Amino acid sequence: MTVKAKEPKPSAEVGEVGVIPLPDSKSAGTWWLVFGACVLMTMWTRLHKVSQPAWVCWDETHFGKMASWYINRTFFFDVHPPLGKMLIAGMGYTTGYNGTHPFEKPGDPYDDHSYLGMRVGCTLLGCAIVPFSFLTVWQFTHSLTAASLAAAFLIFDIGVLVLNRYILLDPILLFFISGSVFAMAQFRGIQEPFTVAWWSWLTVTGAMLAGAISVKFVGLFVVLYVGIFTIGQLWYILGDVSKPFLYTLKHFIARAICLIMVPIALYITFFYIHLTILSKSGSGDGFYSSLFQSTLEGNRLYNASMPKEVAYGALVTLKNHRTGGGYLHSHFHLYPEGVGSKQQQVTTYAHKDENNFFVMKKWNEEPPNNTDIDAVVDLVKNGDLVRLEHLQSKRNIHSHNQPAPVSKRHFQVTGYGENGTGDANDVWRLEVIGGKEGEVVNTVTSKLKFHHYFVKCVLTCSTKNLPKWGFEQGEVSCNPTTRDPNAMWNVEDNLFSKLPNSSVHDLAPSFFSRFIESHKVMLQGNSGLKPKEGEMTSKPWEWPINLRGQWFSAGDDKTRIYLLGNPVIWWANIVFLIIFLIIYSYSSLKSQRGVLESPEITAERENTMLAASWLFLGWSLHYIPFWTMGRVLYVHHYYPALLFSSMLSAVLLDYIIVVISRMLPSSLSSTLTHTAMGLVLGGCWYTFYLFSPLVYGMGGEYARESNSSMHHLHWMETWEF
Repeated sequence: MTVKAKEPKPSAEVGEVGVIPLPDSKSAGTWWLVFGACVLMTMWTRLHKVSQPAWVCWDETHFGKMASWYINRTFFFDVHPPLGKMLIAGMGYTTGYNGTHPFEKPGDPYDDHSYLGMRVGCTLLGCAIVPFSFLTVWQFTHSLTAASLAAAFLIFDIGVLVLNRYILLDPILLFFISGSVFAMAQFRGIQEPFTVAWWSWLTVTGAMLAGAISVKFVGLFVVLYVGIFTIGQLWYILGDVSKPFLYTLKHFIARAICLIMVPIALYITFFYIHLTILSKSGSGDGFYSSLFQSTLEGNRLYNASMPKEVAYGALVTLKNHRTGGGYLHSHFHLYPEGVGSKQQQVTTYAHKDENNFFVMKKWNEEPPNNTDIDAVVDLVKNGDLVRLEHLQSKRNIHSHNQPAPVSKRHFQVTGYGENGTGDANDVWRLEVIGGKEGEVVNTVTSKLKFHHYFVKCVLTCSTKNLPKWGFEQGEVSCNPTTRDPNAMWNVEDNLFSKLPNSSVHDLAPSFFSRFIESHKVMLQGNSGLKPKEGEMTSKPWEWPINLRGQWFSAGDDKTRIYLLGNPVIWWANIVFLIIFLIIYSYSSLKSQRGVLESPEITAERENTMLAASWLFLGWSLHYIPFWTMGRVLYVHHYYPALLFSSMLSAVLLDYIIVVISRMLPSSLSSTLTHTAMGLVLGGCWYTFYLFSPLVYGMGGEYARESNSSMHHLHWMETWEF
């Protein structure tokens, strides 16, 4: 498929430069009238009753809370990059929100908190999706009809509308994705390279790509999309033998600067701002390494003064050294019947907690009393045999020949004994990774392994979570494979009054170390996102057919909001995806067989297929990868792909109307065009009108009830509203 840009028509009848018609163009007035109408309709449908419901809706509980943490400069963990959340926090801060609403759960009222600035800010970014899509289709086709249809499909899609009206990352992500595609399309239409406009649109494209990937990692799909387009352009330029190779090299360098270096620089800058703002200890500390935590004000490790060396009798916490690893943890709950021995549970826990503390003891004797000034301090060394006694329960970390609860090839780890007295299966040989025999264990810096003395396995975090009976905390097991990389631990807290304290401040990592660790933790968190018990999720095959939606606000006593795509638009998009494949195959077959047609018809079909092919590629790149993902998925993940399928439907519908009109007498062709447009726009508006209560609020009986005034809208049993 060629990637050569469609040559703009030089005639006075077109007279467009980029997306803006020249003042003397005959179509300029109509163009601006239609474009303005689309923008106004977008603003009205999105901003109407945007303050309602006046309580926390769906994932506002997450992103509103994160905005509060930014305003309060409190560190937290999230699986997404920071730009979207920083923008939401900025919207709130500049409009008077003080970061005090708890955002505990959906349905919590906002009361007198200034939440509206964040909602309106997200909504305004979501509003830009429609003009971006209008201008993208216009640039691809130079058809006002196709551009208008693309805008209408998005304006009247109640799903896009709902998703754009709340404190969420989705409107921000869609803004940058649609902005990236628009900037790419605009750059594609510039014929004179290395001009100010050429450099400007290329740089804007790079900045939009940086924004997309800095909001969510799925922004990588639009980066790949623009990358494929860029490779195609460079391949075409390379094939122009009238230009020297140096000319191609200049194009390559320009694109490398604007589409690679600029996005990377912006992406790193956003993270620098993120890590600078979040300077205070918070709920996310435990997901990061001990050294990372030493940079957070208020954390026990920030300018911490604790003994450098670990002694017997010290109270310690042990943090798993893997990316995102938690703390060794136990609590007064037992393993249930049928899960190994019915002894005390041992887990990993990602948060600071008193149940994370253990007493470091020799295997065969009690440590001296810490209050005895004459007692000899005995340091823990590489190769020592030790016991780990849980401070709260007085039970020892223990393993035996019973299978672990989840990792059946590992052995179970439990808390065993009474008041520190257990049996021989409580004994572990401590190894300092890379250390010499007899080397003293140091706080934070020493990487440790605990080898069970009799079972011959290593204490490890299996990376799997326990079921609900284990509070979905991390499984701790004993792995017979002693090279397990997840079996490394380090002492984080070290409380012992008889040793002099020293600071770990000098060990604080650099920005780039924290930047790299942040990404490891985010990627680890993303891959670990699994559906919780009883949680409603969806599969990628369900999304295009609009099988089910998502509650944004629910409850018999509340205004109900339900995320559901406009069924007419969504189902039509499926039809047009199939039509594209048919027309593309038919066009390719005719071309291969050398069928002669008039140059005008051939050029029109090729230009349409070129535009449609790029849009189909965009839909594929933003949809098909989800089939391979093992993480939990929801229907809102489909909306970036929906942008492309809606634009594709508009391009093909316009082409089909033109082709059919050409077959009819001139007296009927205009009538057909206006009738078809009227039916399409009328149908979109009418279904929007019918389903608008899902956007602006439903009350009374649920539509699934036969006595409901909305029962006529319950077209599918899977629609829960």
